[in-house]
Amino acid sequence: MLTQTTTRVLEPSDLGAALAVLESEPVANAFVTSRVQIAGLDPWRLGGEMWGWYANGRLRSLCYSGANLVPICAGPEAVRAFADRARRSGRRCSSIVGPAEPTAQLWRLLEPGWGPAREVRANQPLMVADSPAAEVEPDRLVRRVRKDEMDILMPACVAMFTEEVGISPLAGDGGLLYQARVAELIAAGRSFARIEDGKVVFKAEIGAITPQACQIQGVWVAPEFRGRGYSETGMAAVLRHALTEVAPIVSLYVNDYNTPARKSYGRIGFREVGAFMSVLF
Repeated sequence: MLTQTTTRVLEPSDLGAALAVLESEPVANAFVTSRVQIAGLDPWRLGGEMWGWYANGRLRSLCYSGANLVPICAGPEAVRAFADRARRSGRRCSSIVGPAEPTAQLWRLLEPGWGPAREVRANQPLMVADSPAAEVEPDRLVRRVRKDEMDILMPACVAMFTEEVGISPLAGDGGLLYQARVAELIAAGRSFARIEDGKVVFKAEIGAITPQACQIQGVWVAPEFRGRGYSETGMAAVLRHALTEVAPIVSLYVNDYNTPARKSYGRIGFREVGAFMSVLF
């Protein structure tokens, strides 16, 4: 029996089926799931389209197409279908990111028309924690950032983004969208920092939240304070908060070449369970 497949842009009425696919892999899909749970599938509210791949009339795979292109629960046939649609649409994203295997296949198909990429990070270990390690004492001075501390936090956020991505978030629109995102995280109580004498020593955010899992992002230590353990004790504090008040599983992904960070995260309770891949334009 031949399998009949089709691909289309999902509509708000497809929300239940889309969430069923997303929630089948709650850790890997936390970023997209959190957005869909808040915004639904309306492209304007979601910030992009959600493509669905159907086999014999059943929704099997997704691909988020917005500022990022993200394959979700996608096998080889679904990836080929998403690549075809992406080629027809033209590149609108600033990155392709997702689980390493489907993302690598998607990039192989798109690279002839979309390449070269500014940078390809082929192996970014995905790490999870469901309990904190007892031997690392959380930094008691790490706390939620207050709304009136936006001006203190913003330079640290810009420095982190520039170091991590290789370009400044202030480019293009002057940083308006990035500032809005930082303010949103502060207002939601998801931005944490150790601040001394009006300067950020350590910071991190909980960037995605679902009932099943949450994701830590934006981990940064001021250069003059590096090598003193602030990242480890600061992350231990954020991890404890996340497990206590946010979700039963906490995740993050890290560049494979960042050996000190991987070891540090392992000491506070994270373990590697898979890998992501990022293609940056």
